[in-house]
Parts: sequence; structure tokens; C-alpha cells
Amino acid sequence: MSQDNTQKAWGGVFTGKTDPLMEKFSESISFDKRMYKQDVAGSIAHARMLADVGVLTTEEFQAIESGLLEIQGQIERGEFVFSIEKEDIHMHIESALTDKLGDVGRKLHTGRSRNDQVSTDFRLWVRDAIDQIDARLAEVQKAFVGRCAGDMDVILPGYTHTQRAQPVLAPHYWMCYTEKFQRDRERLADCRKRVNTLSLGAAAMAGTSIPIDRFKTAKYLGFEAVAGNSMDVSSDRDFAIEFVFCLTLIAEHLSTLAEEWIWWFSSEFQFIKLPQRFCTGSSIMPQKINPDALELIRGKTGKTIGALQTLLVLVKGLTLAYNRDLQEDKPAVFDAFDSVDACLELVAPIIRDAQLNRQRIEDKLDRGHLDATTFMEYLIGKGIPQRTAHHIVGRLVRLCLERDCRLSDLPLSEFQAEDPALTEDLYNVLGVKNAIAAFKSYGSTAPAEVAKQVESWKKKLNVE
Repeated sequence: MSQDNTQKAWGGVFTGKTDPLMEKFSESISFDKRMYKQDVAGSIAHARMLADVGVLTTEEFQAIESGLLEIQGQIERGEFVFSIEKEDIHMHIESALTDKLGDVGRKLHTGRSRNDQVSTDFRLWVRDAIDQIDARLAEVQKAFVGRCAGDMDVILPGYTHTQRAQPVLAPHYWMCYTEKFQRDRERLADCRKRVNTLSLGAAAMAGTSIPIDRFKTAKYLGFEAVAGNSMDVSSDRDFAIEFVFCLTLIAEHLSTLAEEWIWWFSSEFQFIKLPQRFCTGSSIMPQKINPDALELIRGKTGKTIGALQTLLVLVKGLTLAYNRDLQEDKPAVFDAFDSVDACLELVAPIIRDAQLNRQRIEDKLDRGHLDATTFMEYLIGKGIPQRTAHHIVGRLVRLCLERDCRLSDLPLSEFQAEDPALTEDLYNVLGVKNAIAAFKSYGSTAPAEVAKQVESWKKKLNVE
């Protein structure tokens, strides 16, 4: 049943009722009700500030605070009734408060608009979401670092252009993702600084003549800054777009990991065994064990990219200050958060419990001439120019391809045919184990360097 407009919070100038089609079309309660905690927190802080400046009495503030907390409890217990006639979570809570307190409840909205109220609630929600995603990322990092000690003896083939390139220690690979997710955490932390700015008090777009104290409100809500321009903050959704951009990069990193492990899990590779509790089967092929969790992680990346594009297109043509279009920002942000949060929650135990198929990996390590670059650098150490050494090794690899053998299988005479000064000590750098031992540079896959990095990350993440 459509509510008479004159009974709505904004309905004084209207006559009659809103068309039911409009109420159905314009409601946001179906998705913004998840911000109820933030709306209650923001309203309590606003009411506390109004009491501080004398707009509310202490008794009125206490009644409002008590009423809002009671409403929050009703929502959490599933006792609260939502309806599209009241449009959004803000009107639902304010209406319920007015039903409880009468005119005292009607005073709550003094000195604010839904424009700055929505922005404040949304910033509080995004701030909480950032903290949750950061904690999830830390768990994923810990899962990788926690594997390192047990996998320190495993050498993996590293790839470029999907072709075998050079050998790397497994922990070097694990910490590669630890670094990527650290950048994600740093981006989130930087984004959080811009999120953590108070909008409340900007009112509709020009501020208010009520003698409010926005800095007190900011203090009560834990905001580090107060927005300095009411028009800007009323229209600003940079913080939401930046947050989803951060989520998109996280999703991209997860998708890369998923893609690689899907291949590693295939019969062609058989490098890794995934926990079966995160796999599914086929309804027709009884032998199948499918890496569906990883495939879904890869797939959800597309949704997150789509959410970012939605937000960018949403704001591209908006005039200052607030426009109702901005109601459509929340579904995109919520969906991106939900997707990435679920992926991070799932991937941590997969990382912890996946098992490397050590024998299979070792059996294939002699393929692809992974020691070619190290041998080239050995020649450089003998005084041969890099480009010359590159061609020498290239010719020797071609010879190996013709004979279907490894560099270490070639007799010394073949090496000396390229440079008579070469001696048998060249065999000390051939083979993947010798190649790994030859690395020296900071940040490389040299065993000593990898061990240092592992210890550094264990301290950073408090991993035992």
C-alpha cells in the first residue's frame, strides 16, 4: 500500500500519493539495509554533537541514543519490518525512532540532510570493509609464508611467455604472491585515509545555519579529517571508486594465482594436489576432480572489474552536487566487496593445504634448459661479452634440441668448440640445482636470499 506523500519525511510540499511503480523503482532498502550499524553509529554521533552545542538537551540525546540502539537490536534479531514505502535504511531508522519518541525523534535530523548522512554511512561502511579485506589479505600472506619452511627444498620451473625460463625455489614463488598482496594492503591503507573523512554537516550541499560542531562529530566517529567543502563532499564518490579499484587489483592477483594452479592441477602438469573439499566432480564423468573453487575465483574477477566500470560510468556525467544516480553506487561496491571477501576467505585454506607433487616436479625439471641463463652468466664471468655469450649458449641449446639432451649431457669438446678456454668447471653451474646455487642478487631465488626474505616476512606477519 502506497504511503501518502504528506506522511513522508520529505512530503510537506506534496499532495496525494507516490505511484507504486515509483516506490518500487526508487527504493534502496533492499540493498542499503546492510548499512544499519553505520547509520545508527552516525546518528548517535550526530545527536551527541547536537547535545554538545545545545540543540538537544542531555535527556533528549540519551533518549535518542537509547532508541537507536534498541532499533539496532531489533534489526539484528530479525524483528524489524522493512518496506519499500520508507525507501532506504535512513528513513526506516528515523521513522522507527520517531514512532518511539515523537517530537524528540523528529529533532535528530537537525543540521543534516540525507545527502551527507548517506555519504557518512557509506564511508563508515567502506572503512569497515577495508579493515576486513586487509585482515583477509594478511591471512593469505600468512598461508604462503607458512608453507616456506616445508617447501625450501623444492625447485620449480619458472615461466615467461608460458615457456620454461629459469628455476626458482618454491618459497620464492610463494613470496612473490606475498609481495603482491602486500601492495594490495598498502593501497587499501592509503585509500582508507581518504575514506576516513567526515561528510556529516555538509547537509544538502551548502552546509547549515545550525551551530553544529563537525569536528566533534568526526572525533566521535573516529574520522581523521573533516571535509572542507560542502559541495565537494556531497557529490564525492572517489572513495568508493578507489576502494573498488583496490578490490579489482586484489581480484586480478587472485585470478593469476587461480589460473596458474588450475594448470598445475591438470593431468598435463600434475604439479599440485588440491584439497578435495574445495573441488567438485562431474555429473557424467565419474573420474573428474575439478578445481571449481579456483575457477570461480577466476570468474568472479570479471564481476569485480564490471563493478569498477559501473562506478566510473555512473559518475562521469553528473553535475554538482548530489544526484539520485548516486544511489546506484552501493550495489556495485557491495557486490565487489562480497566477491573479493569470499575469494580471500576461500583461498587461504587452499594455499595452506595444497600439496606439491614433488616427484612429478623433479622429474620434469630437466626439460626446457632452465640452466641456460646461468651458464651464459658463467661465460660472462670468464670475460666473454654478454651478447657473445648469449649466442654461444643459444647454439649449444640448439644442439641439445637436435640431440634431445640437456646442456649437462654435452661433452666438454662441444663447449670447447665454442671457446677452447672452457674447462670442466663449467659443469658446476649446469643443472637446476647448480643454477639455483649460483644466484647471488638481492631479491633473487638464491637460497640465502630466499631464507632472509622468509624470515623478514615471518616477522612482519608474526608467523611462527
